[in-house]
Amino acid sequence: MPKIEIGHGSGGRLTKDLIEKVFLKYLNCEELRPLEDASYINLNNQKTAITTDSYVVRPLFFPGGDIGKLSVCGTVNDLMVSGAVPRYLSIGFIIEEGFPIKNLEDILKSIKETAKDSCVRIVTGDTKVVEKNKCDGVYINTTGVGEIVKPMFLNDVSDGDMIIATGTMGDHGTAIALAREEFNIDATVESDCAALNGLLMPLFEVQGVRWMRDPTRGGLATVLVEVSENSGFGIEVFEDSVPVRDDVRFISDMLGYDPFYLANEGKAVIIASGESADEVIMTLRKHPLGENAAVIGRISSKFKGARLRTRIGGERVLDMLEEDMLPRIC
Repeated sequence: MPKIEIGHGSGGRLTKDLIEKVFLKYLNCEELRPLEDASYINLNNQKTAITTDSYVVRPLFFPGGDIGKLSVCGTVNDLMVSGAVPRYLSIGFIIEEGFPIKNLEDILKSIKETAKDSCVRIVTGDTKVVEKNKCDGVYINTTGVGEIVKPMFLNDVSDGDMIIATGTMGDHGTAIALAREEFNIDATVESDCAALNGLLMPLFEVQGVRWMRDPTRGGLATVLVEVSENSGFGIEVFEDSVPVRDDVRFISDMLGYDPFYLANEGKAVIIASGESADEVIMTLRKHPLGENAAVIGRISSKFKGARLRTRIGGERVLDMLEEDMLPRIC
């Protein structure tokens, strides 16, 4: 019988196959079927979004953040890109026997500060402890509930829409790779881990915003491939237009990584009408997290799949990776 591989948690092709061929065979309903970052549910005629996520990042503390900050930001951002204002979080801990209380307090302090800055309240939680060597320090599960303000549907995407990145790609994945000290590279790259409330909230008022996604596991390329496969449109992206930090590009070249597939934890990919693209860019650049926002491509009905126009004038097909370049980044 086939077995679970590490790549099944990558957010790429193996994850997609596992969800569609195994999970959905047993767990399937109208609310779940779109497979977006959050589901829309109806509670007493109140428009509500709900999302859940688990965090197993290694190491637990890294430049720019830690597992506590990451768990809040990741859940808040899944609600935000779904057009919902985050209101409440639940949080569950699986802790390894022998884990230092000081480290747990540092994580909890980070959770408290990030939740406060994100204007969300943690209203319930759970704690379990497992035997030593049965868990890598601590794992965190969060569930977020938000109020839907601007519903996002991929079906609203159309020919000629523009694709926008809110900032530089690959920062989080690169920071985690270096923090693991598996490579003798004297460089410091901070994770972009951040809650996107302040950045994305103004876009709820922009008429032409069609859809959003935060490019975490699998990075930018995986999001673009999913958009193409699920919408039926082609995706044309221009390499020169995609913002990537010079040090991230340099380190990726050294390690054989591709920044387009590296995780981000404080960025969003936005699809907007051609008429509204300039307004979206201007709005994003008013916020510190959006100063590098750029139009990176467009939606096309002339072909299928996702294509990258390289800086040397060639063309490269983008696809989901089968194997994970960097497991356990969130």
